Order: sequence, then C-alpha cells, then structure tokens
Amino acid sequence: MLLYCNTISPRLLYIVDFFSKELFESPISITTESIVFEQFNGPKLNYSSQPLPGESLCIHPTGLLFESGIQPQAIDCFTVNGRTAFFATTGDLPFDIFAASFYLLSRYEEYLPHEKDEYGRYAHINSLAFREGFLDQPLVNYWLLYFKEVLAQKFPGILFRKKNFKCILSYDIDIAWSYLHKGFVRTAGGFARSILQGRWSEVKDRLDVLRGVKKDPYDCFEWLDALHLYCRLRPYYFFLVARKQVGYDKNTSTEVKSFRQLIEYYARTYKTGIHPSWQSGDDFDLLREEREWLEVVADTEIIRSRQHYIRFTLPDTYRKLMKVGIEKDFSMGYGSINGFRASVCSSFAWYDLEQETATSLLIYPFCFMDANSFYEQKDSPQVAYAELIRYHEQIRKLNGMMISIWHNSILGTDVSFAGWREMFELFMRETVYWDAYQD
Repeated sequence: MLLYCNTISPRLLYIVDFFSKELFESPISITTESIVFEQFNGPKLNYSSQPLPGESLCIHPTGLLFESGIQPQAIDCFTVNGRTAFFATTGDLPFDIFAASFYLLSRYEEYLPHEKDEYGRYAHINSLAFREGFLDQPLVNYWLLYFKEVLAQKFPGILFRKKNFKCILSYDIDIAWSYLHKGFVRTAGGFARSILQGRWSEVKDRLDVLRGVKKDPYDCFEWLDALHLYCRLRPYYFFLVARKQVGYDKNTSTEVKSFRQLIEYYARTYKTGIHPSWQSGDDFDLLREEREWLEVVADTEIIRSRQHYIRFTLPDTYRKLMKVGIEKDFSMGYGSINGFRASVCSSFAWYDLEQETATSLLIYPFCFMDANSFYEQKDSPQVAYAELIRYHEQIRKLNGMMISIWHNSILGTDVSFAGWREMFELFMRETVYWDAYQD
C-alpha cells in the first residue's frame, strides 16, 4: 500500500508504522510526490485534502500529526460503526483514524496539565476513555478492524496480515512470603500487631508456618507451576528487589537465600523482569542498582519491567527505563481501575511526545489486575471473573494480546483473599487451557 501526504512528520511515520505492523506483512510506503502516487499500481491511500486522480481511499487529515509541541486538543466524540470516534473529518472515513489512534497511543493527554491521584500517578478519571465510557474497550483495535473492512470494500483482494490471539499471564512478586524469611525484627513486630489486635488465628498460623507445620499463605508457586504446565503456558514474573524494605516496598530481603533461589528458578524457567521499587522512582542510581542485582542473581539480561504500584510519569519514567537497558515495559494500565489505558490490546513502540521521536521501547499494555479488582473496585471474585471473561472474549475476537496481572499473595491461601484462588483456577482450566486449541 502507498500513502500520499503533503508533508512527512515523525508523528505520521510513527502511526503509519503501527498500522503497517498491525494490518500488513509489508510496511506502508509514504510519498509526497503526486506523480509517484498516481502511477502506483496497488491499493492507495490519500491522506491529504488534495484531490488526486485514480482510485484511492481518501482521509482528510485534521492536523494533529503535522503539529509540533503539546497543546490541549478540542475533542468531540461521536459514533462510527457502533464505536466512539473523534477528530471528525471528511473523505471516505468520517474521522481521522490516524490522528485519533496517535492521540490514544502516545498518551497525549498525560502530557497535559492534570490532577494526580493519591499515589502521584495520572488519575484515570482525567482520561478521555473514562469520561466517554470506552475505558473497557480496546478502541484502537476496533478502529483497525473497521479500517480493514473499508479497505477490503475499496480494494477487493487486498491481503492482510494474519494475527493470532495471545493470552499472557504475568505475576508481580511484591512479597514472596507472608511469614517466612522476615528476620527477627519484622517477625516480632508481626506477632505483636496480631496479638494487640486480637487476631489469634493469625498468631497460630504464623507459628505453624515458622515451625514448618503449615505452608506460608503466600507460597503458591508450585501450585502455579502445575497450572502453567497444564495449560502449556509460559508466564512472566516481575520481582520487587528493593534493598531497603520501607514504605510501599515490603519485599522479602534481597539477603535471603531462599528469595534468591526463587528468582534463579524462575529466570531459568520463565520470562523474568524487574519490578522497580517505589524508592527507585525518585532515584535513578537505585533503579540501575536493582536491575544490576537482579541480573546477577537471575544470571540473565533483564530487559523487561513493570512499575511497582504502576507508578510512572511520562516521559520521565520511560526515559529512565531505556537508559538502564529496559527494552519492554508492562506498566501501561491503571493501578486504580481495570481497563485499557491506551485503548489498545496490541504491543506498540513508545513515542516520546516531548522529543517528537519514536523510541525502541516496546509497550505491553495490561487490562486486568487482581489487585485493582480487590482493593480499588472492591469486587467479589465472581464479579472480577465476569469482567476478566469480558476482556478475554473481546480481545480474542480481535486477535489481540490479553495481558493480566496477578499476585501470589492474592492467589495463596490467606483467608483475606478467600475465593480468589478458586476464581483464578477456574479461569485457567476453563478458558486459558482451551486457548491453545482455538488458534
């Protein structure tokens, strides 16, 4: 396919590259020469307001892709093909699908002035997706499907790339064990809190675990391994390895041999990444130190990350991750609500809007996190399961990538999370298991 435009910009190149990878085996070519466009023999897309002879699909650009700098955008939403759209235009499409997709993928709105939530993060209530009611939809992928249909009508016989659905499970190991390997001070403090609050069953459980009579309530690792083997699935594990356990960083101490052995095992078996600590968000040297420590223990290059508490700010956090050698980030989602933060269920390259450049950092967006369902949305396991299945069904129909986040603490045997372990196993056995047979 050949695209004609009056001017080539970094933003246009970025979004055309995304569309190329999602739709076609070969990249879309771009020209500013009308003669070249007219003489081209094949599907043609005129992305300009200039009428050109010959058969082509015409989209009149709204201007965002040819602007520089960041400024508030006037956005009025309407419906196209049953889905929300914006940046209305004329031509063969009623909206500028390239500009609208760029706005969502670049997270343009997160560069504009906004209120932060209690953790200093971009609050989901600021987002266009939340305000307009499409946070629960991978809208960009629906637009891609609509675009394919329009192209197929205009150019019968056009060939599209075959994409397969991917279900990716990932785990954040914030606290590997609830009672074990805490050290004398933390263990004594745990006993004291339970006694002062009259939680005697918790005192007994802690004693039983420490005596080796009972398994630690957060230790569900072998159980998970069995489920992964049953479902023929290779998940991702992200480890929190803060050297100092303070504030939101309550991981098992990096001095504990069992913790290092756990990391070594998963690094050999599955894909492993860094879960940068809350402290490292304010200290670049600490971020580098945590990654280097994990590389030594895992004995493998660490190129994947997901921010602890989904704490990141654009563009600063992503620039720091790239600087320490991270190539793939799995933080694109909210730590306050489930849904599609970038309105997409495909991986995509990060575009640094301040520097106006596409980067090599690949973003893997998630749509569901058990901690969001439990702590933020206050859902029961049954309600969370229904939401999980809705996302799975949507993404499977779109042949997209479904990434979910789970925590060993929630999937263990702690009575505080009663029912969640069973919900997860139901999802694995009744849904994930069959994915391999349905491609």
